[in-house]
Amino acid sequence: MTNPNESPESTPQDNRQSPVEGAAADELETLSRQLAEAETNLAGMRETLLRERADLENQRKRLQRDLEQSLKFANEKLLRDLLPVYDGLESGLAVETADVASMREGLSLTLKSLLKIAENNGLEQIDPVGQPLDPERHHAVSMVDAPGKTPGTVVSVMQKGYVLNGRLLRPALVAVAKE
Repeated sequence: MTNPNESPESTPQDNRQSPVEGAAADELETLSRQLAEAETNLAGMRETLLRERADLENQRKRLQRDLEQSLKFANEKLLRDLLPVYDGLESGLAVETADVASMREGLSLTLKSLLKIAENNGLEQIDPVGQPLDPERHHAVSMVDAPGKTPGTVVSVMQKGYVLNGRLLRPALVAVAKE
């Protein structure tokens, strides 16, 4: 029996959702779930991004520190190679009773040792006597009469020049034969 006070719209059957409302609720639930998954993925990606940025920054700092150390100790090998030359010079200076010939011989050996170390480290000496003047590597400071020499040929060297691994460090100061 129906209650006369109840309206026909408020029957228990009316509390059921219509098929359209049920589909909308399912879609809303699906979209909510997808949104939650997307937010979770986004949070994971942010965390990964922050971690990657921190790793890059740490790597940059490590490379900077390594570069500073390399620059600081770049000439360590050269200086280690020079130590025997210093020792030889100090030993020569410590000798009090040496004749000029033996002193000269000791200096000559020390110079040869020093030049060998320089060569091993990429330094090349420019000693152009008898060669044509090369304005790229020689600096002519005078022209002299030199019978029997080709004009423009280096006759003497006042100061030797040096090249380091193909790059001119200092040109040789030379005298050149006149025309």
